[in-house]
Amino acid sequence: MESGAGKHWTEEEVKALLSVWSEKNIRKQLHGTLRNKGIFIYIAKRLQELGVCRDWKQCRAKYKNLKYEYRTVKYAHNSGDVTKTMKFFHDLDAILRYEPVTQLAAEENGRCSATETQLSTSPTTDSTQ
Repeated sequence: MESGAGKHWTEEEVKALLSVWSEKNIRKQLHGTLRNKGIFIYIAKRLQELGVCRDWKQCRAKYKNLKYEYRTVKYAHNSGDVTKTMKFFHDLDAILRYEPVTQLAAEENGRCSATETQLSTSPTTDSTQ
């Protein structure tokens, strides 16, 4: 089955991508990795084994789009707008909830305690050196 660059992903193809993405080692490698071409080449190979013919660029684009859409819906839900939905939200929630909170949210929630921790540990570090 040939797949062009503009071909839409079928529901089965997205489910296959989600199944590979949900594997612990894949999630771990994708989190925080900026240069991830090799990971997506591996994901594309795994998808081929499942009968999905997509190249690594298509896999990366779909990954990024799904992640963006998920975060948009999640933000809307957290803001009280439960009307915004997406098809694979619960699947993505199961995958992405294991990722640490973004730095911005972590700074907003724990700025004082982080600053206090750094101040209290700095003198100890300086005196031992």
